[in-house]
Amino acid sequence: MREIVDYSLTGKIGRVTGRIAPGTVGEVMLPFQGGTSAFHAHPLDGTSVFETGEKVLVIRYEPPLTVFVEELPEVLRSER
Repeated sequence: MREIVDYSLTGKIGRVTGRIAPGTVGEVMLPFQGGTSAFHAHPLDGTSVFETGEKVLVIRYEPPLTVFVEELPEVLRSER
């Protein structure tokens, strides 16, 4: 059976609302379906730590409520 991949959140910028770190389930708020929703969040590389208030970039979305994030690239930080 073929896995269905949902890319609707890939590339979105979110704000960390619960510390994201290895071995923990963090939380990030993201624009989703016309509003803003909370998602469980993990560091994509498995080692990074993101503190509450930081902005992060969604790299992978696993429905229904899990995202993997990485540091917001410098070019996007200067635009926001």
